[in-house]
Amino acid sequence: MSTDREVILNRVREALQPLPERAALPDWDKELVHVRTIQPAADLWKLFAERLKLVNGTPLTAAADLVALLAKNNWKRGYCDPALWPQLKDAFPADFKVETTYDRTRVDDYDFGITAAAGAIAETGTLVLTDAGTSSRLAALAPWVHVAVLRREQVHPDIPAALAALPVDPNVIWVTGPSKTADVEGILIEGVHGPGVQVALLVG
Repeated sequence: MSTDREVILNRVREALQPLPERAALPDWDKELVHVRTIQPAADLWKLFAERLKLVNGTPLTAAADLVALLAKNNWKRGYCDPALWPQLKDAFPADFKVETTYDRTRVDDYDFGITAAAGAIAETGTLVLTDAGTSSRLAALAPWVHVAVLRREQVHPDIPAALAALPVDPNVIWVTGPSKTADVEGILIEGVHGPGVQVALLVG
């Protein structure tokens, strides 16, 4: 006579048996890529900026605008990728304290982090960060404000185009607006698992 435990385990074993015939994988080029390709946009940055705003992100095209945003909210202490600092430092007044080495022992001291983006996706307003292209992953995730710096040629029309253009990297983060969750009673809260303010700064 079978016990309830044996009945349950037998059902699990049966469910884990290999299927006699599996469905064929979709053809990436014919069924996924071409179906999802968006209409060509004259200005991918403009489309990206529109989509980024829809997810509560902030697109900017000048370092002076970034400084004005930070100053308005009294976010005056932060980190900047050392490779980016030479082209941005002239826009920052003396009362800002910007470091080019991120000190993990003082993680709560940083109001903002400025790092390089590996790319952006116009279709979804998404920024792409990689291990290889981000000087400090913690500086991109821990401060309340994250500023991702990118060039116009790094904006791709859609996800397939971005996947084709991005280099191989063991760890890629897709950032669509500020960090957010609606786990508790469906109430959307931003800045829970990462930055509460996501800025995309176009340079060059």
